[in-house]
Amino acid sequence: MLHLAQVKKNLHSGQLEIELLASQQSENTWKLCQSKFVPLEGIYHFNEGLLTIVELNENWEIISIKEARDWVLDLVQKYLTKWAITPQFVEEEQARVEQWRQELTVQTQDLTRIRLEIETRREQLQELEESLQIEKEKLESESIE
Repeated sequence: MLHLAQVKKNLHSGQLEIELLASQQSENTWKLCQSKFVPLEGIYHFNEGLLTIVELNENWEIISIKEARDWVLDLVQKYLTKWAITPQFVEEEQARVEQWRQELTVQTQDLTRIRLEIETRREQLQELEESLQIEKEKLESESIE
């Protein structure tokens, strides 16, 4: 998983570590995270305060790490420059929103259909249970006679 992190010096040990600031949730979505520190082994030579993009495995071990300069500049260029939000960008975003809306509509229709099928089957089971109960009572009354 990718994280935006900053190189910090541990006040107790004096060793460099990275403080995780945000984690990537999807291609264009990041989430701020609570401070978590990961030791920066001696093989990495970064200055304190440097922003980095770091990839961690499930054991919070560093897979790769690089300066975040190019990543930040790319964000500025895409979203923060005067011409970043163009009519084409808005059109693409509207198309994505429409696609999501259509997918949600289909999913809602599927769920409604499934709910109705379940309700119908529940009613059928109740009717079957009632008919079996009546049949059982008939058989019991016949066996008594």
